[in-house]
Amino acid sequence: MIKDIESEYNLFENLEMNQEVLLNTMREASKKIAPVWPLENFVAVNPYLGFTSKKFSNVAQELATAGAVQMTLPASFYLDKLNAGEIIERDIEQALSKGGARISTDKFIKILKKKNESKEVTKTIATVADLATEVTKKDWERFLIGRVSQWAASYFDKGQAIWVASDQKQDLFYSWKTEAQIDRTPELIGLKGFRKLVKSLPDDPIKATKVALDILGVSPEQASLYFHRLLLKVGGWAAYAARVDWDSELYGGKDGKVIEFLALLICWEACLLESLNEEELYIKWDDAKGTFSLLNNQPELNQHLAHNLILQEAFDLAAQRKIIEKFELAEPSKSQESEQAKAQAIFCIDVRSEVFRRNLELVDHEIETLGFAGFFAFPIKYVPIGHNEGEAQCPVLLKTGPTILEELSDPKAYQRALSGRLQNRQVQQVWKSFKSGAVTCFSFVSPMGLSYLPKIFTDSFGLTRPVPHPDQEGMSNKDFKNRTISLGRNHHLGETTGIPLDQQIQMAKNALKAMSLTDDFGRFVLIVGHGSTTVNNPHATGYDCGACGGHSGEANARVAAAVLNNRVVRTALQSENIFIPVNTIFLACLHDTTTDEVRIFNEYDVPNDRKEELQSLQKSLVSAGHAARTERSLRMTASSSSAIEKMIITRSKDWSQTRPEWGLAGCSAFVVAPRERTKGMDMEGKSFLHSYEWEKDSGFSVLELIMTAPMVVTSWINLQYYGSTVDNKTFGSGNKTLHNVTAGLGVLEGYSGDLRVGLPMQAVHDGENYQHQPEKLNVIIEAPIEAINSILKKHKGVRDLVDNGWIYLMVMNDGGKISHKYAGDLTWESVAQVAA
Repeated sequence: MIKDIESEYNLFENLEMNQEVLLNTMREASKKIAPVWPLENFVAVNPYLGFTSKKFSNVAQELATAGAVQMTLPASFYLDKLNAGEIIERDIEQALSKGGARISTDKFIKILKKKNESKEVTKTIATVADLATEVTKKDWERFLIGRVSQWAASYFDKGQAIWVASDQKQDLFYSWKTEAQIDRTPELIGLKGFRKLVKSLPDDPIKATKVALDILGVSPEQASLYFHRLLLKVGGWAAYAARVDWDSELYGGKDGKVIEFLALLICWEACLLESLNEEELYIKWDDAKGTFSLLNNQPELNQHLAHNLILQEAFDLAAQRKIIEKFELAEPSKSQESEQAKAQAIFCIDVRSEVFRRNLELVDHEIETLGFAGFFAFPIKYVPIGHNEGEAQCPVLLKTGPTILEELSDPKAYQRALSGRLQNRQVQQVWKSFKSGAVTCFSFVSPMGLSYLPKIFTDSFGLTRPVPHPDQEGMSNKDFKNRTISLGRNHHLGETTGIPLDQQIQMAKNALKAMSLTDDFGRFVLIVGHGSTTVNNPHATGYDCGACGGHSGEANARVAAAVLNNRVVRTALQSENIFIPVNTIFLACLHDTTTDEVRIFNEYDVPNDRKEELQSLQKSLVSAGHAARTERSLRMTASSSSAIEKMIITRSKDWSQTRPEWGLAGCSAFVVAPRERTKGMDMEGKSFLHSYEWEKDSGFSVLELIMTAPMVVTSWINLQYYGSTVDNKTFGSGNKTLHNVTAGLGVLEGYSGDLRVGLPMQAVHDGENYQHQPEKLNVIIEAPIEAINSILKKHKGVRDLVDNGWIYLMVMNDGGKISHKYAGDLTWESVAQVAA
């Protein structure tokens, strides 16, 4: 009797242990999927986020094996760069030496030219769906992806669908299982007994996965690569589930959505295998399972991939060589006069700001510019008029801070704007129901369709804007211009809003110190957020400010200016040795990166006796905008000055324009130094510029903040563009002209298929050439090496980025020249020594 009890106990214990091993294996696979944010706040994300603890080259092998993922462009791209002189033999020699290759540069180049574009590729593991397609000659892989995607669009729908088929209140796996039990589509297409098989599975996702793996004959220990392969197969929806997990964990919750999504994919595979019941399929599947441990059995890179990685390294070294030369040849900037500056303009570090900043300094030498993350150290949640939910105006790495309400100072105007927005929303909902209803959609086309013709005509020729700007929807122009923000204590739907005075003081101190702006304030200080103006563009928020959570920086600029103009706050800052002159006025501004126009929102804070000063400043902003547009037009097409102005404005409201602007295409450097180091230097709109003076940074707390936040975020942006360039099929979103918005949160390419992630091809390629070159980010910091090493020791995630080759790190000496490059494991090498 005792023996039986012990036996049952051991069986129960082993079952629990097996489930724990399985859960850990599933979680490990799920963490390899980077999150994707919805279209309403489409922020850049590193598509290799779950791999940064591994070497770049090792990840290239793993991803190639797991899903035929490419991490370089074809060899022909690099050979063309070699022929054009952009890569020189010295770059290839250094790349070969760094990789430990025992081959001469000449011989390596000869081999490449001989084997250029060979078909040799890394073997990718197969899934049941892959093999079923091969055996039956029916595209089961496409069918599986289509069915899962259709269900996921319904489950995650954010209000686009009139009818929602999935039960969104249930857990993800249970909701899928419930619908799959009644969906006859698989059986109609030839999967006998599919619904019955699904119904027989346990409701618990982990237990169901165990049953499915038993059917498939795969042990949890050997399943890691297979799990990853399945998630890559439906990578878009897996990425969206990862975003849900990200938000949950950020605010102290648990993960689990990706694990449940993986469970349904495994169950799909098992039910597909059982339903087809093909002997040849079973045989091929048994053979395929032997490749699941391929990474352990074949750790060496195949020759084709190894060659491409060396070429990519050489391409990165060539980019470093050019930027080092740029700083070497730069003339030292002349020191400014001691008298108070006419204005200081604080821009977001976004690469598009570099173009405007440089041109603003050229047209008006009395204006200084600085760079800082576009939320300006005010991580707020902003609630526009007529909205219930606030928008997170801060990097996705951070939790939101205080909630701020948008308002109008005139109560009657506020009620008018509120009623207008609510009424506009109600009309839109009714109109949407009429257009999309099961019956009324047919009657909509004939009688109503013709009424759209005049509007289509004027929109097509750029005479009108197809839709109002989302921020202005439902508001008159007058009310829109008169909007303000409320810092006072208030209540909104049970939530306390506003910023208490002590918190305003603390936020102001943190912001100014982080900006290295604690003295020598100008007569005007412009807080310049940025946004974009595009229409008919699902990825429009991807052109807005990533530091503001995929929104424009207007709200943050308004709050920062209001706090820093507060006399009580200024008086309190004096105890921190921050003395803001009485005549300094902070101006909240917005830089439209599509049109290069800058708006000032709080002109009312400027007294009448300084209106001429303000007008002079505005003229400088207009002149800088014209110069910036002229420079940006070189990447577009315009034949004359008047054509440039017309083209830029037209692109911003053209519903057929696939490239309204180039966004951050080309981003490849992040400079952390005083503006004097880069002033007058043409960084070609490819560099993030963060103002920083290490001598003012006691304890290097600001440097630590920069290296753990903006440096990480800029690496995300750079790697998103990198991934969308080298493998747009996996990490991009394909052809923009084929996009269809699904579930109100993402796009499909065409009418079906997986949710697409990343950037469309049109965002990185102009039809003939890449507008974004696959260069990994070069980070250049002016600070002592010891301080940088101390921060790297403290933050493993940041150290992984530089140790494993995801970004490159360099330091600048006190003469403004790049002196050392990071060599890994907290060691540095002299730039002069490397060049010798």
